[in-house]
Amino acid sequence: MTNPILYRRRIIPDECILLKGDEILSADEDRIVTKWNTLKPRADFHHGYSCYFLKEGFKISRFLREDGSLVYWYCDIVDFDFRKLTNELVVTDLLADVIVCPDGFVKVVDLDELVTALDDGLIDQDILKRALLCLDKLLSIVYAGKFGELTKYLPK
Repeated sequence: MTNPILYRRRIIPDECILLKGDEILSADEDRIVTKWNTLKPRADFHHGYSCYFLKEGFKISRFLREDGSLVYWYCDIVDFDFRKLTNELVVTDLLADVIVCPDGFVKVVDLDELVTALDDGLIDQDILKRALLCLDKLLSIVYAGKFGELTKYLPK
């Protein structure tokens, strides 16, 4: 896969956005690493880097302040749809997220959105299962003290 065109698809709210400002730093069949600025100005963070783990079903992002200091790591559980003919990669946010703070505190968020999406027919049970299995895989890595094996792909 050579530098695909990236899209972020969200289920809640329903939207698909071209990530035209994201710069792909590297891409292969296992991972894509990007550099980005926030889509809209924010007080809590300014820019960051993301690593899309194409076979694992998650994206790890380093959220940084304007001065380059780390705010936290934000981990999205995602699904990938690569469209070979157009070289497009649609990354669908599967709602469950993990925040890893610089002090090591770990917080799982947005699980309620998975329930809402299932109840509203926005996802089916197969997608729910996939999201939970990927979340479990990610948390197993974090709790085993091996989160650095995921973050090593991102520039400091």
